Amino acid sequence: MALLKWLASPALLLGLALPAAHAGSIDESALLPVEQAFQLDAKAVTRGWIEFQFKVTPGYYLYRDRIKIAPTDALFKSNPLAFPPGEMKEDPNFGRMEVFHNDFTAKLTGAAADGATAVTFKVSYQGCADLGICYPPQHVQLTVALPAADATAALKSNPQPSAGLVIGAPAPTLNLLSGDVGQAPITFDPVANAALPLPPEVAFVFEAIADQPTELLLRFSMPKGYYLYRDHSSFALADADVGELGVPRWPTPQLFDDPEFGKVPVYFDVVEIPLSLARRHGAPGQIQLIGKFQGCESGGVCYPPMTRNLRVELPAATTEALAIAAARVQSELAQVTAQVTTPAPALAAANPAPAGVAASGLFKALLFALLGGLVLNLMPCVLPVLSLKAVSLAEAGETPETAHRHALWYTAGVMSTFALIGLLVLGLRAGGQALGWGFQLQQPLIVATMGYVMVVLGLGLSGVITLGSSLTNVGSGLATHSGARGDFFTGVLACVVASPCTAPFMGGALAFAFMQPALIAVLVFLALGFGLALPFLLIGFVPGLAHRLPKPGKWMETLKQVLAFPLYFTAVWLAWVLGHQRGADAMALWLVGAISLIAALWWWERGRYRANQSARVLGTGLLLLLTASSLWGVHRLPTVNPAASASNTVSTVYSESTLAALRAAHRTVFVNMTADWCLSCKVNERSTLGTERFRKLLQDTGTAYLKGDWTNEDPGVAAFLKQHGAVGVPLYVVYPGTGGAAFTLPTLLTPEILERALR
Repeated sequence: MALLKWLASPALLLGLALPAAHAGSIDESALLPVEQAFQLDAKAVTRGWIEFQFKVTPGYYLYRDRIKIAPTDALFKSNPLAFPPGEMKEDPNFGRMEVFHNDFTAKLTGAAADGATAVTFKVSYQGCADLGICYPPQHVQLTVALPAADATAALKSNPQPSAGLVIGAPAPTLNLLSGDVGQAPITFDPVANAALPLPPEVAFVFEAIADQPTELLLRFSMPKGYYLYRDHSSFALADADVGELGVPRWPTPQLFDDPEFGKVPVYFDVVEIPLSLARRHGAPGQIQLIGKFQGCESGGVCYPPMTRNLRVELPAATTEALAIAAARVQSELAQVTAQVTTPAPALAAANPAPAGVAASGLFKALLFALLGGLVLNLMPCVLPVLSLKAVSLAEAGETPETAHRHALWYTAGVMSTFALIGLLVLGLRAGGQALGWGFQLQQPLIVATMGYVMVVLGLGLSGVITLGSSLTNVGSGLATHSGARGDFFTGVLACVVASPCTAPFMGGALAFAFMQPALIAVLVFLALGFGLALPFLLIGFVPGLAHRLPKPGKWMETLKQVLAFPLYFTAVWLAWVLGHQRGADAMALWLVGAISLIAALWWWERGRYRANQSARVLGTGLLLLLTASSLWGVHRLPTVNPAASASNTVSTVYSESTLAALRAAHRTVFVNMTADWCLSCKVNERSTLGTERFRKLLQDTGTAYLKGDWTNEDPGVAAFLKQHGAVGVPLYVVYPGTGGAAFTLPTLLTPEILERALR
């Protein structure tokens, strides 16, 4: 009955957050009294070091954040309580919490008053049973006997060898890329008969837990008067095969006037550091983390470098979580690499790059470029041009030698154009232009002209016009021509239309290329073009694939007409892009030009067999002049303010100052760099970023959403892309609210990827 009364107490009811039906199904007799579920004892190691030992019965757990220990009087001035690492639990009552399922010891350091023989502490804690019932908060008092002052003095006068003071050694050096810290300690002037006030294990408590399957949370706890150097700390995995660590995301430090090095960033009390982990495998297991660090006591005594080995339990990780973590770690390391553009000679000599690093990076870039080119064949921006080539291949029905020539000329057109576009971007960037992949579609004249080309090609496939041999150097006459010129031009057109698209695998390859010498960059561009041309190359050289193509027949005329419609849709898309670049007036002018162009082609066809060709040429010329005037009018229109397109969304227009303000406020920030001519961007915005689920995710996580528009030239967006090693859009970057390095997301988004990145 006593247990029933306890379960009915108001304090317990306030602690319950489980459904009543579930609670009602629990057998009350299975619950232990709180004093049996959680047992507490305390002892004094020294006068300034108290250990509180918690014994947790199996099947129960304590909340770390609910444990509070404080002296009841002024006999003991305490520092923050130090805990061992616990485990993260999705608790039904309080959400994600750190808990203790097993016995543990909490350490409290401080200073006891002279003459004090015992200190009384008030201890508060709260825990739950795994069955689903939480106990109310508990408050007990413990009196701890203190050892005599002479005993503590003896301990301090004979410190452990590792806690000795080292004088006169050079300052440590930090390798930003490897995370290693030199073994030389920071030093102060000699102090006669100096002794460290606390053992290093007490002065600097180092803990680590898996906050998420691919995210570690490191914690340093220091007593009052002790501080940790930020720039002389490093972390590594004992087994490199387990995975790779990212860059520690340190919070804002305190600048401390160090007697030896001036103002240096340090941390007092407690500091928590998130650290990304790119795991090789997602199975649950254990890793060993090595932490190297150094700190001092503010009175002028410095500890030598310390090394701690911690074992961290990792929960299972999904394949998607592993991919996000790998991208995040690579992004963090790339940013550090970019910052260290000119390493010190001594540092470079001490850490020579392995001979195979450059070759390995080039091989990966070539492989990713090849895969990216293959995927480009499936991108919607390439489909219209592929329709032209499909017609050409289906009509061929020629000898193997002819099929070889078709494939080779098409491949030559693709690869040479990709190399030319890449070199053009490299040259302009070297000249100071802030350009990236797909830059040509930032020019309204090019967008409008490509739209007209699509209209002409579509009319040719529809059979509305038949361009004669005198015009075979333009438009569909070349694209549908079965000879070398037609094959080559189809490859050129495929590249021009495909260039604004960034398929999976392409981003990393292009980022690598734009940071390499021109020769290596050309190899990457050629690999990208080879990937785009590879399907047609295989059809031309593998007889089995060629035989699977349908035989030519009367149905080919119908197929031509059907394949014209993707070209018309592409023209509509380009007109829409033009409208976002220069407004509705630009779309109207483009439509006037398109009608004039169609009329010019109609007039040219109508007068094909007339004896007097003067009227034919004059009429066509006047109509084409009207088309050119429309193009010039589009060029003269002012740029549309991108803020207008973002006014009705949950996003805010990106600016460097806005991002800085949000980061200073410790807000998580999601940055979306997009463009209206980027079809990959629009697919992501329609399928993921424009959904109610994404809006709710932003609201639930308090994430700020910034959107940068690269439809037109924008130096701010270009600088952001360069900062993150990107050569084009889309680019999705997350800045954690805890501070530290940002990380990029894949170019093809899913709701699940965003959930894991923002929560």
